[in-house]
Amino acid sequence: MKDMKLSPCSNALNGELQVPGDKSISHRAVILGSLAKGTTKITHFLPGEDCHRTINAFRLLGVEIEVDNTTVYIHSNGLSHFKEPIEPIYFGNSGTTGRLMLGVLSGLPFFTTAYGDGSLTSRPMDRVIIPLKQMGATIDGRRNGSYLPLAIKGEGLSGVRYTLPVKSAQVKSAILLAGLFADGTTEVTEPTATRNHSENMLKAFGADISIKDTTITIRSKTLTATDVFVPGDISSAAFFMVAAAIVPGSNLTLKNVGLNDTRTGVIDVLTEMGASISITNKQTISGEDSGDITISYRKLKGIEIKGDIIPRLIDELPIIALLATQAEGETVIGDAAELRLKETDRIEAVVEGLTSIGGNVKPTKDGMVIKGNTALIGGKVKSYNDHRIAMMHAIASLVTREEVIIDDVASVAISYPNFFQDLKSISS
Repeated sequence: MKDMKLSPCSNALNGELQVPGDKSISHRAVILGSLAKGTTKITHFLPGEDCHRTINAFRLLGVEIEVDNTTVYIHSNGLSHFKEPIEPIYFGNSGTTGRLMLGVLSGLPFFTTAYGDGSLTSRPMDRVIIPLKQMGATIDGRRNGSYLPLAIKGEGLSGVRYTLPVKSAQVKSAILLAGLFADGTTEVTEPTATRNHSENMLKAFGADISIKDTTITIRSKTLTATDVFVPGDISSAAFFMVAAAIVPGSNLTLKNVGLNDTRTGVIDVLTEMGASISITNKQTISGEDSGDITISYRKLKGIEIKGDIIPRLIDELPIIALLATQAEGETVIGDAAELRLKETDRIEAVVEGLTSIGGNVKPTKDGMVIKGNTALIGGKVKSYNDHRIAMMHAIASLVTREEVIIDDVASVAISYPNFFQDLKSISS
């Protein structure tokens, strides 16, 4: 895709937006709807490239799935009707598809192969492979099965007690999904609570699952189809929350955004930095909280962002770094080494990108230090084929002195296909 040029915004941001459905929930709804017996209807599904990778994976396994824009119908007769795929399963750029599907494929009684694009192929899979092998899975590939492409021979799995060495909802979810196929009991203990969409949805589909503190226990049980409503993705909403917080005079309402407390770290950070935020019309559907978020411009102050809050906002840290460039004082982000293992090394990408347009951002081993109240100039930036980096630069263009030129924005379709249309609707 050609460069995209974005001019500074001369107006305040006002109005309402409905951000697309939550990516994490959309993935899990497709997975569990495919494993369950009956017809599952998913509404407000995210029609992004990543989520379609999960749909295509189950179609190759013989599941009938209809897609009508943001509504998905899954017709499944359960696991006994799955079939061995006749071609390799392509995960594209989707780490969620890759890691969660490995949990499923490990328990299916046949052989599959899987691969991803260049970015996903370079991301480690061993954090998932290690516990799955402990459960009896047979998985092989590059570097002893640590990287895609991978070959999976479905086996009879056994339950396991596993303490996560990393804070990762993807690893937790892969083990829980494998636990649906395993003999006995599977227990997963987290060092810190991560996003719990898998647990919520497993309950909705009738799984035998229990939770005590940070330990989740699951036993094999046939799932029953159910309807799922997907709230707006708070990770997508975060870009516009930050936009309204840094563009003077702005007042913006984001409708029906997911408010799962394992994901609302960005709201906590904005509040601590002094942003004006209110939440109305709260509701709970399909086990997930949601509501309308209204955010208005107000002068902000730098803070320290470390510790247990990091898993609750790991995907929002790039846009939070931009936010910090416009706050008074210094913001320190730490305990976020996981950023180096995303679609790109997001610490380096954020530092390079914001520095190139006038920001004062220094990398650390596990985060960054941002000097605030900085006048951003503009210029040409790299997206690194990373949707969150591309969108961060697009929001930065609202407050730069000159235009921002992003080298490639094709990756934005992964999580927010209509992002630039929505940005234009509130800024022109």
